Order: sequence, then C-alpha cells, then structure tokens
Amino acid sequence: MEITKEAYYLAINVLEKCSTPCGFRAAFPGYDGIWSRDANIISLGASLIDDKFKKTFRESIETLGKYQSKKGQIPNAVLLHDKPKKADYKSIDSTLWFIIGHYIYKKRYQDAKLFKKHKSKIKKALIWLSYQDMNEDNILEQLPTTDWQDAFPHRYGATINTQALYYFVLNLTNQKQKARQLKKIVNTNKEDGLWNGSFYIPWRWKNHNKYREMGLWFDSLGNLLAILFNLADKEQAKKILAHIKKDRIASPYPMKAIYPPIRKTSKEWEDYFKDAASRAPYHYLNAGIWTYIGGFYVLALIKNKKFTDAKKQLALLAEANLKKPIFSEWLDGKTGKVGAKDKFAGNQGWNAGIYILAYESLKKRKVLL
Repeated sequence: MEITKEAYYLAINVLEKCSTPCGFRAAFPGYDGIWSRDANIISLGASLIDDKFKKTFRESIETLGKYQSKKGQIPNAVLLHDKPKKADYKSIDSTLWFIIGHYIYKKRYQDAKLFKKHKSKIKKALIWLSYQDMNEDNILEQLPTTDWQDAFPHRYGATINTQALYYFVLNLTNQKQKARQLKKIVNTNKEDGLWNGSFYIPWRWKNHNKYREMGLWFDSLGNLLAILFNLADKEQAKKILAHIKKDRIASPYPMKAIYPPIRKTSKEWEDYFKDAASRAPYHYLNAGIWTYIGGFYVLALIKNKKFTDAKKQLALLAEANLKKPIFSEWLDGKTGKVGAKDKFAGNQGWNAGIYILAYESLKKRKVLL
C-alpha cells in the first residue's frame, strides 16, 4: 500500500483509540484528558470521516463547555483520571480553539444544534478573550507558558500563534472591523507589529527606547496559522514558505517547532529550561519535530498551490508518523528519530487528525478548513 494511504488508515485507527465517552483524549494511552487545543485540532480531520467521529467531536465540546469558568475561560484540559474530574486552566489558546471547534462542527455536519445550545458559552468565551486585550487595540496579550508551548520557550505579550487564532475567531464571529485592526497592527505597526520582512517573530511585549522585549526565532505553528487564516497576505505567505525552505525547517521531516534551537548561551535562555525536556537543542519543543505542525505545513503549501511540494511533504509526514511507536509526539530535529519512548510517546491524536486533514485536502487540492 502507498505510504500516504497506509498512514491515513492508521490515523483513523489512532482516533478510534483516542475516542472516549467524554470526547477525544489527547493520546492513547498517555494523555488521559480532554485538552481543548488537542481535541479541536483532532476534530479538524476527524470530522472529514463522514459521521464516524461526530459524537466524539460533540462530546469534546460538551466536556470543555461544562467546565467553563465563571469568567468565561475554557479549560486547558479536563483530566479524566481524576475522580471527580479536574479542570486545568491557565491557557489562552484553549478558549480560542473551543470557539473554532463550534464553527467547524456546524460547518462539517451542517448541524447548528450544538452551536445554538452553547451560544451563551461562546459569547462568554469571547468576553473573556476581550479582557486579555490590555492595550484596548484588539491584540491579545498573554503570560509565559499559557499556550501549547507550555514550558518552553519563554514568550509573553503579543504572540503570533495567539494573534493568528484570534484573527480567525474575529472573522468567524463577524467582527470584521476588529479583525482588520488586528491585521494592520500585526503587519505594519513598528512599535507593536510582529512582521519582520521575512516571517512573523514569535512574540513582542514593550519597547523601551533602544531596548526591545521580543523573540527573534521562527515559530512554525504561528507562522503557518497566519498563512492558513489569512493574517498573512499572498506575498508574506511566499516569504514565510521560502524561509522554511531556505533554513530547512521542514527537514528531515515536517516540521521543527521553532528554529533555530535555543541554547544555554542564547539570550533567550531561562534557568527553568534546565528542568524541561526542551533543555537540549533539537529535543521536544526546542526545534524538535512535531508532525501535527507538519500537517499545517502541507496545508499551507496546498493553499499556495504548491501541490508538488505538498505531495512530497505529505509522504515525508507519513514516513515520520509511521515510525514506532506510530504517530509519536515528537521526533529529534536533527536525526528524525523518535524522541521519547515512554507511555506518552505514541498515538498522539492531533498528529493523526491533522494528517487526515492534510491527506484529504491534497486529494481535493483545496484546504478543507
């Protein structure tokens, strides 16, 4: 069987393993909980398999909505192994992905019942997000470790990952004027913008005359989401994809989480990194390969009609995902070998879900978002 097709069928099998009565757990057997970002990213692909995973997608949203805080925040995760179940918060992207999940569910299944049921929860989530806008300019600010990169690297203030997600949410919820303002600031503002001429820098906080609080490395997921959600225009998208190619960020497999890696001698280094798996270059979040991000890379290539490149990268993505244990959490950024080999290593749901989305999108030569 062709490797891309083999990986496709195995991805469906992974999603079956990750399905629970409460929704999509992040991985089987490792991560026993419903993470908002994981479950909703999984569902981007799972919802393309007819109605097979419709109930699991719905229950993911129901579980997360049930534990929405009084102020409107959606939990980072609802941990299933705790009795009673315990919700973990301290995350900005969990609320963004929760809103996106509702719109994807309604669109995929042509079913607005869940959306109508949770209308007040969505409104409350949007209000909570608006309170993360400290500068009252439609740019969200965050604390360090409050998104998927929860232990590394150090980022705060306005991050490209959050701005791309928020831009998509503002457009989904028909807040076009706010979306235009966000786009203008991120792309053109010299004081608060994130575009550096070749790609989006990962984060920026305050400017102090000649001193600048910002990161300069390449954040792969944030830049790819900016392409896919149209925060980046066509010319910017070309430059981002050219930068990825020039610096071999998708090599040996798509794709490294950040580039270049942060070392102890780097100005971005923080002492607490020594206590994280990312302390070694090309490990985990420190330029390790995360194949779910690789799936977003394939989608960005398809969006820019680079179908030959997309086909090549999908085959590499399939090869990476079939390394044992299959659909591993991360691979070494230099060697491409499986990084961790513990119980948390394989059957990562978001790797499988995004692979399905990339596979189906390439087949139709259109990004199915």
